[in-house]
Amino acid sequence: MARVFNWQIGRQMAYWYPESRPRRQFAAVFDINKCIACQTCTLACKTTWTSGKGQEYMLWNNVESKPYGFYPLRWDVKLLQLLGAQEWREGAYPGRTLFEAAPAGKRVLGWRPEERDYAYPNVGEDDCDGRIDGGASLHVPHASWFFYLARICNHCTYPACLAACPRGSIYKRPEDGIVLVDQERCRGYRECVQACPYKKVFFNPLTGTSEKCIACYPKFEQGLQQQCFVNCIGKIRLAGSISPPESARPENPIDYLVHVRKVALPLFPQLGLEPNVYYIPPIHAPASFLHQMFGPGAEAAVRTYRAAAADQDLGGLLGLFGCTERVVARWQRAGDSVVGAEENGTEIVRVPLCEPVFVRDAFDQEHQIARVNCP
Repeated sequence: MARVFNWQIGRQMAYWYPESRPRRQFAAVFDINKCIACQTCTLACKTTWTSGKGQEYMLWNNVESKPYGFYPLRWDVKLLQLLGAQEWREGAYPGRTLFEAAPAGKRVLGWRPEERDYAYPNVGEDDCDGRIDGGASLHVPHASWFFYLARICNHCTYPACLAACPRGSIYKRPEDGIVLVDQERCRGYRECVQACPYKKVFFNPLTGTSEKCIACYPKFEQGLQQQCFVNCIGKIRLAGSISPPESARPENPIDYLVHVRKVALPLFPQLGLEPNVYYIPPIHAPASFLHQMFGPGAEAAVRTYRAAAADQDLGGLLGLFGCTERVVARWQRAGDSVVGAEENGTEIVRVPLCEPVFVRDAFDQEHQIARVNCP
């Protein structure tokens, strides 16, 4: 096995192929605190890409209620049980990754879901941790809590699906890092389904091949954000590209959120795949749970996010989420506004830091009528 550097775990690790980063890496940031689990993103993806025969159970995008929601069933709990107890030390992860913990004869530690594991896409929806029997005061973090976790393929830097495929039918595009399946080469061995820890590779029983999220690359090639992004009601998503930490550019919104302010974190970085979808952790969930899901930077990320209201740069950038269909490659704060631009600096969108407030008198003198909230 080759040795590659994974900046998310702070060390070199074993991987089946030498390190080869793309010229530009597709990445995204999801703000968990704004997700309302309306599932509009799920339906936007479903109606666009997986409405055919053999795709009935495929949800390339889904939204789960944590801690008890999973699709497929137990996808993360079972994997963490297989990996066993691990720990972080001073911000680095010396424990085993899925590649280093692989059993003999396998390239990746993983498990293959059964058909019934896909039968409950809404299991645990809105189920909270803890109970309130006799009343309780409200404080943060909440005593009884849950949050919504929107998930797509992470288009990892070190994809487990790619490493596990015996046919070499899964590849990572050098121009943007999007991970795709060559369906002409695929023979349906489902090693990728077993290897992907996030369970975002699906098997089509009619075609006999694997299928997965393609990051809406026909749109991304035109500088447009993905279907699930532009249809998001809560405006929780921002698509773009990410640089390695040593090459981070503060004018790149993804780099700024991930590398500069460190407010957006990867999902289960300890697995070793260096996923490229990042999450702003929820502010009301226990630190121990967030530490397990997002790594040791979760508590600091929550503190940074909670202070964003008084931070014109960070607060302004968060205001760009969901404000344009275009991919925002550059950003800057210009006075009382935040500007999103293309890579060449052409302005795409301008958003005020504070929305104007208009107070109307209760009585309209001109029409001699009282104003009410009803139409």
